[in-house]
Amino acid sequence: MSESQLGTPAQAEGAAAKIAPRLFAQAAATDVEGGFPTQEFGWLRAAGLLTVVLPAAMGGADLHTAAATLPLLQVLRHVGRGNLAVGRVYEGHLNALLLIQQLGNAAQVERYAADARAGLLFGMWNTENPAEGVHLDALPNGRYRLRGAKTFASGAGQLARPLITGALPEGQGWQLFVLPADAQPPALDRSFWQPLGMRATASFRADLTGLEIGPEDLIGPSNAYYQQPAFSGGAIRFAAVQLGGAEAVFEETHGFLRGLNRTDDPYQRQRLGEMAIALESGLHWLRGAADNAARLTAATSEGAEATVAYANMMRTVIEKICLDMLQLAERSVGARGMLRPLPFERLHRDLTHYLRQPAPDAALADVGRFVLDGKSFS
Repeated sequence: MSESQLGTPAQAEGAAAKIAPRLFAQAAATDVEGGFPTQEFGWLRAAGLLTVVLPAAMGGADLHTAAATLPLLQVLRHVGRGNLAVGRVYEGHLNALLLIQQLGNAAQVERYAADARAGLLFGMWNTENPAEGVHLDALPNGRYRLRGAKTFASGAGQLARPLITGALPEGQGWQLFVLPADAQPPALDRSFWQPLGMRATASFRADLTGLEIGPEDLIGPSNAYYQQPAFSGGAIRFAAVQLGGAEAVFEETHGFLRGLNRTDDPYQRQRLGEMAIALESGLHWLRGAADNAARLTAATSEGAEATVAYANMMRTVIEKICLDMLQLAERSVGARGMLRPLPFERLHRDLTHYLRQPAPDAALADVGRFVLDGKSFS
């Protein structure tokens, strides 16, 4: 069991806000290529934050419902404010648990909820090189032997229950499955991960060739992972983590200028004013995304389309806010501020790397298509 159970969304949000400064204080020590924030995830477990998207009856905080979207986004923002590398892996952990609840059967939901309560880490491994992608080869006994590899497998070597996509035999589509990685660890290529930022996410290449799974490990029907609006609509969660990183940049810039007694400089005041406006805009976008998630009926084609378009709009705006925040901070702190052990160099690397999410142009074009078709979010 987790050491602390957070029974309500408000309690989960409060716990995340409380742990953020502790994560930030430890972030520089964790910023090691190939490393992983094991200690920090121990803190998340002790605080009850690994189970927040489970129903309260299963030891969670009910953050799995559309009505609880805003506190879920705030939890992710606070963790991202503390450490973006932790936030990246944590968002994947929650994403996997949400997908299992949405697509798994009752026995699977119960089993993996118990694993989460025991402190096991989940995640989502989807990215692959097409030439060496993951395949499920059928065996005579109803099981499958895996073949192929995933890249950018965040938390590799640390996740006990990665949720993975693979191609079924004979063109039957893409299948989600949970790999019991503690019992069947994939072969890891650590040399793959030589990143600009997010060093401590351990996003290695994971070769699954030769491992076996059974029908009980398959989550949902084929191609369920790519169904909308869940596939693209989930972008609001990683955007919330990114906004937390931008908030950390703002807070550290403010503290840096106060430490140098530069708060009376009119140009510094102007830049801090711009940063404050950008951050407040991002917080409003979080609320807007939550309002849309609670209001739109994703069960209809119109609601699903609007959910995806709004998520694409939000991720695009948050990216711009983060990029503007980084540029303003650089001008404010100057070359002196970009020297370690000050945090700006690490924050800049981590946030810049994390902002490189897939298909940003397609996401923006989707928003344009939506409005050009005369549709609205109301």
